[in-house]
Amino acid sequence: MSDIDQDAMAAEWEAAAAEEQPDFDSIGEGDEGDELASEWEAMVGGDEGETFVPSQSTSGPERILNQDEIDSLLGFSVSDDEENERSGIRAIINSALVSYERLPMLEIVFDRLVRLMTTSLRNFTSDNVEVSLDNISSIRFGDYLNSIPLPAILAVFRARQLDNYGLLTVDSNLIYSIVDVLLGGRRGTSAMRVEGRPYTTIERTLVQRMIEVVLEDAKAAFAPLTEVEFDLDRVETNPRFAAIARPANAAILVKLRVDMEDRGGRIELLLPYATLEPIRKMLLQQFMGEKFGRDNIWESHLATELWSTKMEVSAVLDEMRKPLGDVMNLKVGDTLMLDCGPDGGVDLRCGSIQLTHGKMGRIGHNIGVRLEKPLSKAARKTLMGYS
Repeated sequence: MSDIDQDAMAAEWEAAAAEEQPDFDSIGEGDEGDELASEWEAMVGGDEGETFVPSQSTSGPERILNQDEIDSLLGFSVSDDEENERSGIRAIINSALVSYERLPMLEIVFDRLVRLMTTSLRNFTSDNVEVSLDNISSIRFGDYLNSIPLPAILAVFRARQLDNYGLLTVDSNLIYSIVDVLLGGRRGTSAMRVEGRPYTTIERTLVQRMIEVVLEDAKAAFAPLTEVEFDLDRVETNPRFAAIARPANAAILVKLRVDMEDRGGRIELLLPYATLEPIRKMLLQQFMGEKFGRDNIWESHLATELWSTKMEVSAVLDEMRKPLGDVMNLKVGDTLMLDCGPDGGVDLRCGSIQLTHGKMGRIGHNIGVRLEKPLSKAARKTLMGYS
């Protein structure tokens, strides 16, 4: 191709590129500039809570998440109703804080506790009482103390057989409801709450009586599993004085709802994992009576059968070593001289196991062996299959 043709082609390409390139000097002048400015203003000044940015794609503007959507993604919410339903990143973080094994039998114990409390509180208040189990969860002890809504009454009780403590919290709604019911308040009206004052001696005494009823029901609920007595240690109104474990220790939190027609409140029962550690194997059972490893019935059956088992025992007078050729040449009538006298000892063996030692004698027309030593410990363990 000649130089003239190449120059002509280059000039043609430059002209095509100049036609496609926009004229930036003319932007902002005339109708086109006004349209572009209004379009940018519409994208920037949209609805509140939403912001639009220009996109290089032809599919339209790209939307940025507003604050509510960001909170939902992260799992943060100030609503009290959503405290137990955390989602997003916060749910992942909180799930990593307290990660402990599930205790199936403990759920059965608290279901039994709900039924017992329904009956006992009806007898205690002479009113229609309904007790329901809200949820069972794991929580740090320090986090629970910080989350207790005040004012409240905290009862510290001791599990005698487990040699540790637990915590029972009664919220203010239930406190005023119990006091109102026990002192003859009208039905159909909510209990009157007086804020800004401590609980009186009468209120504390009435609530303490209810707490003692609940602890008796807790003892009866654990009775099929193990014997545990819950003794009331003290009653506090300040969570700082109800510290029964370290703040970082994990605990089981059980929330119970008590409803008395139009009145009621919550009872929260907290048991540290250290308190439940002595009966942890029982709480891991899927159902009552489940065994892990040992079976007492099979052990007793095996011991009974061993007494009637027949075993071949050999009485060894003496042992000698001979070459294999001499043994092969033995014939009928040959005599083997043993290094054993009439009063010599006899070793009793079962297979290759030496049991004991004795002396041989005669009983009537039978040959007998009189034992001189009891069975050795090694022989007994081997025979019982423990070696």
